[in-house]
Amino acid sequence: MLFSDNIWWNGLLGIFGVIVLIISAKVIVERLIGVAHHYGFSESFVGLTVLSIGTSLPEIGSHVTASMGILSGQLDYQVASSMVLGANIGSDVVQQTLILGIVVFLMGTITFTQKFLYESYSVMIGTTLITLLLGWDGMISRTDGGILLILFVAYMYFLYNRQTPKEHNDSTAQKLTNPIWVELLVILIGLSTLLFSSILALSATEFIVEHTGVGGSMIGVISLGVASALPELFTAIQGLRNKSMGISVGTLIGSNITNPLVAIGLGGVISTFYVPKPLVHWDLPVETISAALLLCWLRWSKGKLGRGGAIYLVVLYFVYLWIRIQYFSVD
Repeated sequence: MLFSDNIWWNGLLGIFGVIVLIISAKVIVERLIGVAHHYGFSESFVGLTVLSIGTSLPEIGSHVTASMGILSGQLDYQVASSMVLGANIGSDVVQQTLILGIVVFLMGTITFTQKFLYESYSVMIGTTLITLLLGWDGMISRTDGGILLILFVAYMYFLYNRQTPKEHNDSTAQKLTNPIWVELLVILIGLSTLLFSSILALSATEFIVEHTGVGGSMIGVISLGVASALPELFTAIQGLRNKSMGISVGTLIGSNITNPLVAIGLGGVISTFYVPKPLVHWDLPVETISAALLLCWLRWSKGKLGRGGAIYLVVLYFVYLWIRIQYFSVD
């Protein structure tokens, strides 16, 4: 897939692949929002489901591409697995700390409802814990992947049934500017572009890992993980501009549920994944514990999170990243 043995060229090729990946994901997200609103789904439901899936497409696309590359022998099993898992988990950590902190700081104060903490935030913590337990043996098997996918389907069914009649009403539907087949065609083209750009990013990353000795999961966490979280950041900020808190927070938390359940689940079912030790010894435990502590704080503060908490989340991310680089850089 690569056209040169020059590390700088491959680095630029990988960056280009990530940029195209983000742009294609943005287009898909916008179209998915339109289709969801056309059928009258509520804002909170769209944020937790459609948008969380849409903004997780970089992770989903990368995992599927990596799995297909592993099966065909075009990608190294351990390097490809480490890179996409690192990007997935790194993206979740970025969203739970840095991006959530930015959103809260811009808003001044956010109040999470008890319903949201119960139905979404607690589920997010449980999802991370399950991923940690399944990956503790150093592998995500096809059985593990199937478990993750089944849990995702069950959660979507739960959310759908929890909507009130007012939250899912045909009278709230919005008309599409284009025929539905046009919207679906654009989504299909966007998905194809997303998968192609994922191949570029994965191939470039594998080359860099082989020629520098840096762990694949480390590259995934510090580069692709941050890049993969950009769609959630842009969507959350856009939600703030439109005064749609359900969109902003729902997308961030929903994406952290979708990332492990769908992306890792699909990859596990297709090819299985090797799980490097830094992910289960540092990244996933930090993600689980920090989210659990924040949940305890939110319950004590009756769901309120202000700028002090926002600063704490941002600082927490950089502390996590510094320790990751210092002590867990090699897989």
